[in-house]
Amino acid sequence: MLYLAYQMQSNLMAPLRAMAAAVRSGSDPIRETSGGFTWSHLVAAWELISRAGLSHQQPAYGIDTVRIGERDVAVVEESAAVTPFCTLRHFRKAEEGVPQPRLLVVAPLSGHFATLLRGTIRTMLPDHDVYVTDWSNARDVSVDHGSFGFDDYVEHVIHFLEVLGPGAHVLAVCQPCVQVLAAVAVMAADHHPAQPASMTLMAGPIDVRVNPTKVNELATSKPIEWFERKLIATVPWPHRGAGRRVYPGFIQLLAFISMNVGRHLKAHRDLYDHLVKGETDRAEAIKAFYDEYFAVLDLSADFYLETVRIVFQEARLAKGELTYRGRAVDPGLIRRTALLTVEGEKDDICAVGQTAAAHDLCTGLKPYMRRHHLQAGVGHYGVFNGKRWEGQIYPIVRNLILATN
Repeated sequence: MLYLAYQMQSNLMAPLRAMAAAVRSGSDPIRETSGGFTWSHLVAAWELISRAGLSHQQPAYGIDTVRIGERDVAVVEESAAVTPFCTLRHFRKAEEGVPQPRLLVVAPLSGHFATLLRGTIRTMLPDHDVYVTDWSNARDVSVDHGSFGFDDYVEHVIHFLEVLGPGAHVLAVCQPCVQVLAAVAVMAADHHPAQPASMTLMAGPIDVRVNPTKVNELATSKPIEWFERKLIATVPWPHRGAGRRVYPGFIQLLAFISMNVGRHLKAHRDLYDHLVKGETDRAEAIKAFYDEYFAVLDLSADFYLETVRIVFQEARLAKGELTYRGRAVDPGLIRRTALLTVEGEKDDICAVGQTAAAHDLCTGLKPYMRRHHLQAGVGHYGVFNGKRWEGQIYPIVRNLILATN
């Protein structure tokens, strides 16, 4: 009923948003009305109304070229591997040049599309041959394809590293840091030839017992049965995944917004003011962010519930209790994969110390194969996007990959 109620509300609002968009596009921004209230105020209001909704369609990456030296090189998106739940997206440079380090970017599966890492990918493309895990919206995956859980995620990481082949590198952003560390540990135990040369873990919940955040406290405040009863819904017809149990992306988005309601309200007030004043560049920057932020995808119920229980409630990896397909996961067996962990000083989702905990687990690595970086002045998003990511964090990541390639 939860998903059906949301869908009905969305359907009812669609005509109003469409009408607002039509009026806005056909308006004359110069025309004025009496009392000092300009036509641009109405246009701005219609703009906000037309945007008052969520999208379940993946935005485009929009990475058509990359600047390498003094040249713009065309970039072609290709599918290197496909499963019902994920596409391994390859950003291939159209011009063949000097071979570059192969890099698997593992995107979070936490309510947004992998395009949230657009800036991360764009920054790394000039120096690397980049692949990204492009996770499917669970509401579009037929129930005929079965379930998708925590172990399935780990299996996907292993499989994609096999596709890239020996000597590749892996970078995980946020939630998948746990699964990536687990995958590399399993590959190390098996002496797998495709063990990555380096592993970068960025702002991920390796040990949520360290400096718990509001996210951690929410996850531990209720029994897992409560999450299943209150937050899991069934995809309604006519979606391709009708009948699949999911954690809806719109619930995750509301949870994120509730943590910073004031900031989001201010952003939309600023958007209104910029539109009224004709400050196009500033308005477009805010719209671009929320176009991505309001594009949501649903998570498989199994994956969501297992993640809450295994990562947040029981901290199994940090306690040495994690298993994969019935096998013990031991990061201490990792000896060939260099480790870099990155945290943001002001991260209110994954606090300082939670990702650095990986070093305590990777006891088999020599000191020269391990490094930690705490970035001053950034929150969660700033760890992998923005000026400090580009100018201060990325050079450290690039140097690690070059040193171990």
